[in-house]
Amino acid sequence: MKRLLPWILVVSLALALAWVMVSWHPGENDGGHLSGPPKGGDFVLQSADGPVSLEQLRGKVVVLYFGYTWCPDICPTSLGLLSAALNELSTQELARFQALFISVDPERDSVERLREYAAYFHPAILGVTGTPEQLQRVARQYGAAYRIVRQDSAAGYLVDHSADLYVIDKQGRLRETLHHGTPPERILEVLKRYLAE
Repeated sequence: MKRLLPWILVVSLALALAWVMVSWHPGENDGGHLSGPPKGGDFVLQSADGPVSLEQLRGKVVVLYFGYTWCPDICPTSLGLLSAALNELSTQELARFQALFISVDPERDSVERLREYAAYFHPAILGVTGTPEQLQRVARQYGAAYRIVRQDSAAGYLVDHSADLYVIDKQGRLRETLHHGTPPERILEVLKRYLAE
């Protein structure tokens, strides 16, 4: 039975993810209503150290990830895969890189909580958030989507959200989207390519 437990967990997570994908019906609480391919673009959000704008990160390769700290499984998995790739970058490469973990749950995710959560995965990941209006605008810019799902539990609600990594080059242009589950080796390959430009 102990040997079956990991497989049971994997199958359960896969079924849960499949249910989210099949039952996803964008509504008025969604962050993403897309009228075309995502174009990216500048934005300003808040961190524990003050405002962070994409414009001020020119000269660095930036990766965006939309999620929230109360996420039970998808966010830790995605950030863990990103962290594994970042651990393979040199000090010089890390100096030209910044990841932004954008919380779409500003009601529960304070900037201090985001600082601690992001740092747990890697020092190059910075937690940011904003007002609901700001978050919806940024999500639309990058083709991300999210929605609040109310439930009877201690947490009160979950947030269904897309789980892609958005790769932005040193000029601030959205260049590539890496889908959830992309292995660290592939993430590393993509980051190194844009860092070398």
